[in-house]
Amino acid sequence: MRHCSVQVRGLLTRDELDRYNALMDVGHFLESQQRYDLSQTIQKEIDRLIQPAIERLKEKGRERDRRDEEFMRQIERLRSGEDDDED
Repeated sequence: MRHCSVQVRGLLTRDELDRYNALMDVGHFLESQQRYDLSQTIQKEIDRLIQPAIERLKEKGRERDRRDEEFMRQIERLRSGEDDDED
């Protein structure tokens, strides 16, 4: 079974996390029984379950990029204001 990243797990809701952990337990059990055909089905369900958290992580990244861009614009405005004062 493939775990999702810590960042993605951190963005799962409580219900999603409980379901994720239960599915991982089932998947590990199936793998220990060498039932890879069934564990593959469980892995696909986990992949679908974590998709909303992956989207939330992407949105956090886009929001961070927007804040960084705004910060850089503010710095540029301050610098251009300082240049005007020197003239």
